[in-house]
Amino acid sequence: MDTNQNTRNLKDFEVNIRIKLAFLWTAVTLCYLYGDYFELYIPGKTAGLASGDNLLNSPMKLLSAAVLLALPPLMILLSIFLKPKINRFLNILFGIFFTLIMLLIATSSLTAWKSFYVFLALFESIVTTIIVILAWKWPKAN
Repeated sequence: MDTNQNTRNLKDFEVNIRIKLAFLWTAVTLCYLYGDYFELYIPGKTAGLASGDNLLNSPMKLLSAAVLLALPPLMILLSIFLKPKINRFLNILFGIFFTLIMLLIATSSLTAWKSFYVFLALFESIVTTIIVILAWKWPKAN
């Protein structure tokens, strides 16, 4: 049997725009989790967490960070359930917002110990840019 022929005949399915966006937001969320986890390996980080000498050193800062980091998982749900017009708008809005945040993080993390952060931030920027492009090109009704 010709293996090449079998590969050419594989059926491909159109993936709904909502599912594409939800999975892209899932990838962004996972990158945030990995970045925060890997940050624990930076020398002195856990000591700063224990002593309170860190960026999120107040209840309001922790709440603000929680709200900010709840947006990508929320976008997973909203990408599936919202009507197309508002769905498209929010994906473009938050896609641009998180792209800019991640580019800021990438440029402010240029140290040897935070090179993983730069990599993840650039990767997330690419993913959120893809989100914006896909949402912008949301298929029109026939």
